[in-house]
Amino acid sequence: MIVSDSTTLIVLMETRRWDLLGNLFSRIWIPRAVYEEVLFKDEKRLPSFLEVHEVEDDATLQTLRLLLDRGESEAIALAMQLGRPLIIDEKKGRKIARRYGVEIMGLLGIVYLNVKKGFLDASAAEDFLQEAKARGFQISERLIARMMQKVKEDR
Repeated sequence: MIVSDSTTLIVLMETRRWDLLGNLFSRIWIPRAVYEEVLFKDEKRLPSFLEVHEVEDDATLQTLRLLLDRGESEAIALAMQLGRPLIIDEKKGRKIARRYGVEIMGLLGIVYLNVKKGFLDASAAEDFLQEAKARGFQISERLIARMMQKVKEDR
């Protein structure tokens, strides 16, 4: 099980690639703020493996809210409260989550694991990342190239 922020979920929803998460995780917990951010983008139902969980409003969450938006704050706080890793892609949020000791993964990691486990081939992985980038997902060509090199080295 893992907790997720909204950016990766929105990209996967827009590209109709929920399978990339479903291949790896039987359950993904999201805080209410992330649920609301994702539904803002699309009124469709979310996959059954996504479950909304309330976040305890503690001092850590209050501090996070001073630094980040509501969704990122709640996602990091929920990951901390449950002792679970977090899917998060925003640079500032990743940095803060690491500072709090939260294990993180992003869209690249999800794609990489899908290739490694045989759910995607290298070409499909690269095509997907280019499509995500074309839809506005902030990812550098250098990071895509590094991931693709790692995929080749792992063969």
